[in-house]
Amino acid sequence: MIKSSGTNWLKVLGLLGIGVVAVTKGPKLLRYVSRKAGFSETFNKAAERVDHAVGWDKLPVALGMLTLVGIRNTLRAENLYDTSSAPSVPMPDPIPEGQHHLTARTADGTFNDLSNPRMGAAGTRFGRNFPIEYSYPEPDPAILSPNPRTVSLELLTRHTFAPATTLNVLAASWLQFMIRDWFSHGKSPKENPWKLPLKEDDKWHENPMLVLRTRPDPTRPPVDDGEPPTYANTETHWWDGSQLYGSKKEVQNRVRAYEGGKLKVGPNGLIPLDPKALEEPGTWLGLALHFNLFTLEHNAICDRLHAEYPSLSDDQLFDKARLIISALLAKIHTVEWTPGILGHPTLQIAMRANWWGLAGEWAYRHFGRLSKNEVISGIVGGRTDHFGVPYSLTEEFVAVYRMHPLVPDDYVFRSTVNDAILQERGFKEISDKHIPELFEQIPMADLLYSFGVAHPGAIQLHNFPRALQNYERPDGFMMDLGATDILRSRELGVPRYNQFRQLLHKPPVRSFDEMTANREWAEEIKRVYDGDIDRVDTTVGLFAENPPKGFGFSDTAFRIFVLMASRRLNSDRFFTVDYTPEVYTQVGMEWLDNNTMKTVLLRHYPQLGPALAKVDNAFAPWARVGQAR
Repeated sequence: MIKSSGTNWLKVLGLLGIGVVAVTKGPKLLRYVSRKAGFSETFNKAAERVDHAVGWDKLPVALGMLTLVGIRNTLRAENLYDTSSAPSVPMPDPIPEGQHHLTARTADGTFNDLSNPRMGAAGTRFGRNFPIEYSYPEPDPAILSPNPRTVSLELLTRHTFAPATTLNVLAASWLQFMIRDWFSHGKSPKENPWKLPLKEDDKWHENPMLVLRTRPDPTRPPVDDGEPPTYANTETHWWDGSQLYGSKKEVQNRVRAYEGGKLKVGPNGLIPLDPKALEEPGTWLGLALHFNLFTLEHNAICDRLHAEYPSLSDDQLFDKARLIISALLAKIHTVEWTPGILGHPTLQIAMRANWWGLAGEWAYRHFGRLSKNEVISGIVGGRTDHFGVPYSLTEEFVAVYRMHPLVPDDYVFRSTVNDAILQERGFKEISDKHIPELFEQIPMADLLYSFGVAHPGAIQLHNFPRALQNYERPDGFMMDLGATDILRSRELGVPRYNQFRQLLHKPPVRSFDEMTANREWAEEIKRVYDGDIDRVDTTVGLFAENPPKGFGFSDTAFRIFVLMASRRLNSDRFFTVDYTPEVYTQVGMEWLDNNTMKTVLLRHYPQLGPALAKVDNAFAPWARVGQAR
């Protein structure tokens, strides 16, 4: 209950109440509230107070929606910071290839913003969600306290697998598929690693444990200028399918078939597995499944475009298909994956509203956009907006997507015909060099089915994959990825948990029992951090939090998501002003309107029909063949 201290609370609730009426009573009132209140400081402060007092997730759906609008407005105004002002080495201006960049995505992400062609391109810096002065990493020895290996072993280790029962393993592999598009800090140098001293009973193969440092920013002069460190993204920052197409022209050239706009696929319907790609750390079957599926989807789009527009050249077909695939991936993530992992009624509406607005999909299909306002008609197809800061992904965004507990250690492969067990393997046996043998031994439909009926891990403490705490990279280097995740956020200057919360306009936790309802966890965290709650790492706090009802991850992590998920759409002209039939083709727009993850799966593997027949969201558990759901 809200403890009212007078008329201030009445004003707060009254202002948000206007929004409730607006949402429930029609577009005119919604337009009024979005113009008069939704973007005013008074409204935003009111939303913050209600959120602190009650929690947006505990409010009725309409009131929760308006509270989230206010929260996002505040984050847009106060939590976007540019790192490009730090000293830089001279960079030549990109040179366009004729008029190609006006209606197609470039390989390296340049020219998305025509007035700032390098914005968001591969090789540009990660931004920040917090003021730059908070991005200094702690000095030695504080940066290694407590020992990241201790944090990993005592707080992250999976003793018993805790499943996320509302999801399937495709949801886990999908996230890594997306991350391969969004960001990479590049290959870590092997010189001058971090050295973590180990306890005598630690069974690690060497003491101290070596953790490779993050690659230095190649855009910074090699001189200590006293400014906080910056880091560059080797991938494009845009949501542009670069995991399929690459972030360099030479990579794009390698995957193209140069016939009919298509990507390379063997006569068996399988992508050629590049030996170099299999040597990339973190390459596993889950990624390969999505790569194969959406390569086939790209080629299916090319066939449809060629049938409708036979005069289009190979390059034109490729460019249009890439545009459509990139938007389809963004749509699936926005209106399917996210509502799947954040299963709260308010979020089911909110994420669909990011794409179609509160007017909804039906109104969009029948009438198009009803308003320029994104609250009413969605971000997609609206105006481009960087909110005063050049677009980039942020180090804090990277930190909250460290969700390795989603990955199971053990995998059972089953037949789509009768659910019979075909093979059982551990994570190591479905990674890197083992992927080709799995592709040869088990049909693709069976691999997808096996992921569809199995659960990923819950994102919480004591659920980090054992295989990733003792992970041997293809080059032989051993990693405890749990310890690495903890140290990586510290190294990159991501504040610790309590400060992280406060900088996102959430109150700090005052005790370990307030951090988590699990008393055993609270005691363990208190012991590991020597009773100092302000030293708790952000990853630990996020995994310990009691998430909102139906959520697969914490509300604190969700604040970064609220801001950055919509920003990736707002800033990209191919999702805003150039999301048109003139750029995508009419066939492309119809493809985007009419397809989901489920339709993609069924187009290429119709034998999955029985398992998917009663499934609305393909990231939810599928029905086992021969069993009632």
